[in-house]
Amino acid sequence: MTAGGSASRRAQEARRQERLLREQWQSARQEAYRWEAASEGERRVAAQLLVLTSRGWRLLVDRRWPGTRAANVDMLLVGPGGVFVLDVKNWRSVPEAVGGKLMADGENRDAHAAKLLAVTRLAESAVASLGMSPVAVQPLMVFAGHRVNGELGRIRLLGEHEVGPALLSECHRLRAESVRAIADHLERVFPEYAGSSITQAPPPARATPSDDRAADGLFDLAGLREAALADAMRAPIEQWMTFLHPDQVALVRRNWAGPARIGGPAGTGKTVVGLHRAVHIAQRTTGRVLYVTFANNLPRVQATFLRAMSPAVADRIDFRSLHSWAQEFLHDRGIPVRLHGDKAQTAFSLAWKHVGRDSSLAEIDAAPGYWKEEIDHVIKGRGITSFDEYATVPRRRRRASLRRPHRLAVWALFEAYESLRVQRGVHDFNDVLTLALGEARRHEERRPYAAVIVDEVQDLTLVGVQLLHALVGDTPNGLLLVGDGQQAVYPGGFRLSDAGIDIRGDRGQVLRTNYRNSREVLETALAVVADDSFEDIDGLRTPGRRDVDLTYHDGQVIRVSKPTRAEHDQALLNALAALPPPARADAAVLCPSMRAIGHYQRLLQRAGVPVCLLERYDGHPVEAVKLGSYRRAKGLEFKHVYLPEHDAALANGPRPPVTEASETERERDELSRSQLFVAMTRARDTLWLGSVPRQQEGDDGPRQP
Repeated sequence: MTAGGSASRRAQEARRQERLLREQWQSARQEAYRWEAASEGERRVAAQLLVLTSRGWRLLVDRRWPGTRAANVDMLLVGPGGVFVLDVKNWRSVPEAVGGKLMADGENRDAHAAKLLAVTRLAESAVASLGMSPVAVQPLMVFAGHRVNGELGRIRLLGEHEVGPALLSECHRLRAESVRAIADHLERVFPEYAGSSITQAPPPARATPSDDRAADGLFDLAGLREAALADAMRAPIEQWMTFLHPDQVALVRRNWAGPARIGGPAGTGKTVVGLHRAVHIAQRTTGRVLYVTFANNLPRVQATFLRAMSPAVADRIDFRSLHSWAQEFLHDRGIPVRLHGDKAQTAFSLAWKHVGRDSSLAEIDAAPGYWKEEIDHVIKGRGITSFDEYATVPRRRRRASLRRPHRLAVWALFEAYESLRVQRGVHDFNDVLTLALGEARRHEERRPYAAVIVDEVQDLTLVGVQLLHALVGDTPNGLLLVGDGQQAVYPGGFRLSDAGIDIRGDRGQVLRTNYRNSREVLETALAVVADDSFEDIDGLRTPGRRDVDLTYHDGQVIRVSKPTRAEHDQALLNALAALPPPARADAAVLCPSMRAIGHYQRLLQRAGVPVCLLERYDGHPVEAVKLGSYRRAKGLEFKHVYLPEHDAALANGPRPPVTEASETERERDELSRSQLFVAMTRARDTLWLGSVPRQQEGDDGPRQP
């Protein structure tokens, strides 16, 4: 379509919206002015809202406050944008939000805000039984006769001209059947006063020239027209996590006496509960909330999701990766950090060359990477500072058994590495967390957050968990740990008891219903890890195949095996080409290594397939196939997931029967299976598994590494 054609179409739609709005306004005004008991201001505001009832909204007016004899709720509005609790004010002067307080005529009016919040909490409780999250219930204070557009905490402050456009601009959360069910439920919970219920708009009345002038004077026709036009032209908006299982809603709203933990298999909604919990806490405190995870890309995506869910509190929730937050924390306190990954790696390589390569460690594993992981995740990751402590520490999730001579050799390697690192004047990532932990413990009285929520907690080191615990201590509702040990994608591990965190009674919850994967997708993923039991952070040994309740049944697994990599890659391109362009926004190609990512990025770009790297993805829809590693995909989900050469990701692949794997090889195999399991369980509708059979010795196959 040409630019002129697009402009013409938009102009025609604008004129159509204006005609509809004028007709709807006349009907709404006539209905509102039949309410004899209502004030003039309330009638004008109600007329604005009655316009919305022709667009799928339900308006309940002058409802009784449950549990009281005379207290009332001005209005409840239910529509595509959610549930809104309205308090209409006829104040002489324009209200202001000053320093977190509601002021008008030089007087403090916080009591009005407190009453509105109390009613909002009742509405939250009422819809929680339907599985609706508190995120979708919003309090509005509307001021007749004034132009206002501001916020007071979670309360939106709007004038009578601003309220209609603001509500039409809300993202779509509820379908028509949900609007009806919720409005019917609220009608029962908040009983009506006689004649106060408005359930639908009256038939449209024909507008006259005098009516047009009156309408133009009484409501913002231009503002409503633009909002309605934007709504009509907008592509379907995803229903942002509005409904949860009632058990999940209960977790979101629960009061915990200390640190809490939410676990459960992949796809059970742990992250969704964590995000809703962050909003719930932000709505009820004045402090900031820290939402932290290990990966760098995930906080950007989660911040986008939360801003769509609850923009009113989004600015008080900090989404950060653990290491970036720790660096900023130290910088703000004047503690120098000289993080340099390459120089630190060089220091380790030299230490291995001089101390490790010819030691007894090579008998167990000649690959220096295994011993770098030992230092990173067991010694420095646990904050160990003496050999006596390392000599006896349980090496969780590490299979190779180390006798005392081996541990002495590891310690010698560690000390050589530390000496060379210090000589070069640099820190590694573990040093950043250790420095931050020391600073947080020295100044526990300066706690910067009301609450900390940790997602994918199983991927953190013990020092990282101790650091986040130190920020809030054991305060009620202060620390929430979200994660699943089966989805650990890094070596090493810890128990919560190692971190001094005590999860008692109902503060340890496990979700058991999968809302993402179909049975076929989940069974395929579980088959990869079926024989791998794991120890979760609570210390419990859990089998690889867990019982999960399923709610989704439409997904499919597509297996493609080709004799050469070129044919395999062409099959992948054919599968992606079969997707309509809008479906690319919810498709991902996931790879086990940076080398593989580079290969498929070049392949897709040469084929003209738009690509968005996961490390740059921020959660906003983009018509491009996402491309990234299994690790980068953690915490995300896609309708279509493609795993090229997925079986090659299993460490060294199938071994000849006569070859027995070493303990360290078995450990790497298990970690590779866990990473592949995570990648598979990102899929909702389609899981595409590509493979190229490995060439047997003596074959002339052209398979590239």
